[in-house]
Amino acid sequence: MDTISRSQTKCRGRCHEIHRLFEQTATGYSAHVPDLPGCVAAAATLAETTDLIRHAIALHLAGMREDGEPIPEARTIAGYIVAA
Repeated sequence: MDTISRSQTKCRGRCHEIHRLFEQTATGYSAHVPDLPGCVAAAATLAETTDLIRHAIALHLAGMREDGEPIPEARTIAGYIVAA
């Protein structure tokens, strides 16, 4: 997966940590952002899905800003559990 670098000059106080969850499907991959309901993407490859969800997040946040809605703080905690 990719890492988003955060620079204060680039972000100007507008950076947010956002978790994206990816799932392999029968036809490719899907992604969603639990902290931004309705923000989803799907494509044939993981790389395409990653690009689409990055763009979807940017559009979603721009729409929220345009509508004067507050950007939610990240509340999603993602991790792995090893099960036997």
